Amino acid sequence: MAEQKAKKKIVPNKNPMPTQDALERARNFNEVALGYSEETVIAEAQRCLQCKNEPCRQGCPVEVDIPAFIKLAAEGDFDGAIKKIKEKNALPAVCGRVCPQENQCEKYCTLAKKHEAVGIGRIERFCADRELQKGVTLPEVAPPTGKKVAVVGSGPSGLTCASDLAKLGHEVTIFEALHVAGGVLMYGIPEFRLPKAVVQAEVENLKKLGVKIEVNSVVGKFTTVDQLMDEAGFDAVFIGTGAGLPYFMKIPGENACGVYSANEFLTRTNLMKAYQFPEWDTPIKIGKKVAVLGGGNVAMDGARTALRLGAEESWIVYRRSHDELPARKEEAEHAEEEGVKFAFLTSPVEILSNDEGWVTGMKCIKYELGEPDASGRRRPVPIEGSEFVMDVDTVVVAIGQGPNPLVPRTTKGLELNKKGNIVANLETGATSKPGVFAGGDVVTGAATVILAMGAGRTAAKSIHEYLTNK
Repeated sequence: MAEQKAKKKIVPNKNPMPTQDALERARNFNEVALGYSEETVIAEAQRCLQCKNEPCRQGCPVEVDIPAFIKLAAEGDFDGAIKKIKEKNALPAVCGRVCPQENQCEKYCTLAKKHEAVGIGRIERFCADRELQKGVTLPEVAPPTGKKVAVVGSGPSGLTCASDLAKLGHEVTIFEALHVAGGVLMYGIPEFRLPKAVVQAEVENLKKLGVKIEVNSVVGKFTTVDQLMDEAGFDAVFIGTGAGLPYFMKIPGENACGVYSANEFLTRTNLMKAYQFPEWDTPIKIGKKVAVLGGGNVAMDGARTALRLGAEESWIVYRRSHDELPARKEEAEHAEEEGVKFAFLTSPVEILSNDEGWVTGMKCIKYELGEPDASGRRRPVPIEGSEFVMDVDTVVVAIGQGPNPLVPRTTKGLELNKKGNIVANLETGATSKPGVFAGGDVVTGAATVILAMGAGRTAAKSIHEYLTNK
């Protein structure tokens, strides 16, 4: 009788990710996670069971062949692994760092049923970083089709859409409102989580595919979507302008000096390099005691950034409990390790200021959790008589953001929902306006980098089909 194949030995835990010391990194902007070594990435890849039904693949919005690239990495074939990844993912070095794999591909990993999932994102990051260091091999590009596509916005959805269309042979031009391409990857996510050199390396790879990028180009001001199609000769337009319009609490005192939206606070720090002032031109004023309102990844970014800018205390003020935090578990843990403090079941009702208009404190109220609301989380219920004053001198509001209305409002025939998001078919990216497609946060509201990339990929397929049949 033939000898039965030996059962694969299960390694229950992920290989730890090396990081900077918590107290040391809390005062610098260098990347926190240092990345796997070659030896560690092979060991992690070898944990994969190579399941026949490939459950992890259903969790990837950009359809990466996860088992295939992990198998190649396990064999030490990192060139083959990154080639396999880039068949579907135009931004692997970015995704390996900021994609919430625990809620997507790793969520479906067979090992995760009883143990820790394979570190899919960590393996992806290693393969991508290795390629960036040794030199990128460009994918094949189809012959020119003679068709022109305008992509409005250079965030994750726009970059992905542009990459896919360029590889299909179309002439693609990205119009970016800011002075540098990358969108939220540049202005929203801090250097210590996503180094800007990594983002720009990915952008340069896109240019090598033939994509043109026009920065300082505010569509809706210097031109409109209609003008791009009617006067500039573009055959189709993809709108991927994201969700860059901050929401506020709408409480008394919110206009006091020392109150920032998270968008401004992080843009000044990340994109404008305020942490290097006066070497860079943009300053930022930070107090001794900072309160960041919200519990998502943006709030964690704001609180951790405040410490690095010199705050003595940095607080997350969140109206639900620790269990309801929407931030990635890893980001919340990193924040806590670095010294960020948490005020749970708490929310401000008024921001206090002195005669000169500067923040001096925050009047808050305590909550208890009631029945679940529409989000599935238990609804916070205010406790009568629980008001107290929190001693802070800087407030960062990180409770969410919506779509910038500039492009939607200046595009005739474009259907919007009541929140101002563009209405688009989620399976095609098609909008109510022929030849105009949209995807990412401008359609769905604020979500993740990888979901925006998935929307860009979906739209690119539809745009290609539209142009082919035009």
